[in-house]
Amino acid sequence: MLVRYRYRIQPSEVQRGMLARTFGCARVVFNDAIRYRDEAYRAGEKLSPTELQRRVITEAKHRDDRMWLSEVASVALVQSVRDAGRAFSNFFDSMQGRRRGRRVGHPRFKSRKDNRQSFRLTRNGFSLRPNGRLYLAKVGEVRLRWSRELPSEPSSVTIIREPDGHYYASFVVEVAPTPLQPVEREAGLDLGITRLVTVADTTGRRVDVPNPRFLARKQRKLARLQREKARRARGGANREKARRKVAVQHGKVARARRDYHHKHALTLVRDNQAVHLENLNIAGMVRNRRLAKAIHDAGWAQFVRLIEEKAERYGRTVHKVSRWPPSSKACSACGHVMGEMPLKIRSWVCPDCGTSHDRDHNAALNILAAGRAERRNACGVRVSPPPGEAQDDEAGSTPDAA
Repeated sequence: MLVRYRYRIQPSEVQRGMLARTFGCARVVFNDAIRYRDEAYRAGEKLSPTELQRRVITEAKHRDDRMWLSEVASVALVQSVRDAGRAFSNFFDSMQGRRRGRRVGHPRFKSRKDNRQSFRLTRNGFSLRPNGRLYLAKVGEVRLRWSRELPSEPSSVTIIREPDGHYYASFVVEVAPTPLQPVEREAGLDLGITRLVTVADTTGRRVDVPNPRFLARKQRKLARLQREKARRARGGANREKARRKVAVQHGKVARARRDYHHKHALTLVRDNQAVHLENLNIAGMVRNRRLAKAIHDAGWAQFVRLIEEKAERYGRTVHKVSRWPPSSKACSACGHVMGEMPLKIRSWVCPDCGTSHDRDHNAALNILAAGRAERRNACGVRVSPPPGEAQDDEAGSTPDAA
C-alpha cells in the first residue's frame, strides 16, 4: 500500500526564491491547462493529454510571455499538467456517476494569493543524498529534518509551503501491510462533541476519549491576532506579518489535533479486531450553524479516515452502519424506541425495562450490535430462504398463516 511520510525542510534564502518561482510556474501551467481544455471543448476539439502538454509547456517556453518556464524543473510542470487532467477526469466521472462520494465541480484556477503552495516531482526530479539532504532539480541540496527513516525508496515527493511559512517534503512510499495478531474484541464507536468518541466493546468495557477542543483553546488568542490583522492596511508588509501570526496559531492547532487523532486511532485499531461506526454525513452536519464550528474542531472526518487507513495497514476491519436507525434513543437492552430526544438530554431511563442509559454509550452499544449483525450476514449467514423454498412455503401456507 502507498503511504505518505512528511518531513520539515529548511531551504536557504536563495533556494526559497527558486521554490517560489517553481510554485508560480506550476500554478501558471495548471491554469493554462484548464484554459486550453475549456477552449477546446467550446470549439468542439478533442485535446489529448500529449497535445495539451505540448501546448502549455513545450510551445509556451518559446513565447515571450512564458519564456520563464524554462527556469524551473520541467518535471514539476509535467506533473502540474497531469494534475489538471486528473481534475477533469474526476469532474466528468462525478457527473456521469462513475465516481463515488460527493459531487466534484469543474476544476478551478489556482491563485498566487493562495497561502498554501505546492508542486510535485517524480523520481527523475529529486534524489536522497548520502549526507542526508534532499536534492531537488534546479533547486539544489536542501536540508531535511529526519524525524524517522523512510521504509522504502520514495516514488515521488511533494514540496509544500504552508501558510505559516514552513516548508515540507511529503514522500510517497510503498509499505507492506503488517497484520497484527488477531483478537476477539470488537468495538462500536459513537462520535460526539462533548467526548470525541465513546467506545463500547464486546467485553462490556466502556472507554470515553475526551475531546480536547484544540481550536477553542486558542480562540481568545486567535481573536486578538485577527483584530490586529484587521487594523493593518491591505497589501502592506505589516498585514502579511499579522497574517502569518494567525497562520502559525492555526498550524499549531492542526498539528496537535492530527497527533491526537493518530494516537487514539492506532489504539482503537490495535485493541479491536473490528471497529464499527456510523456512516455519518459530516458535510451535511456542518451546515448547522450552531454546531459547525464544534464539529470542525473535533475533526470527525480526519479521525475516521485515520482509523480506516490504519485498519487497512494492520489487518483490521472497519465497518460502517447506516446512520438512519435511532441509535441514541433506542434502548440497547430491550429495543424500545423513545420519542423526541433533544441533544441536551444526555441520559435517560427506558420506560419498558427500566435500564438507565448514557446517551452516547447507548448509541455505541447499538452501533456495535448493528455492525456485528451485518458482518455475520455478510459472512454467509442465510437471512432469507432460497427462491425454491420460498415458493414451496407460500404454496403450502394457509391464509391464516400468511
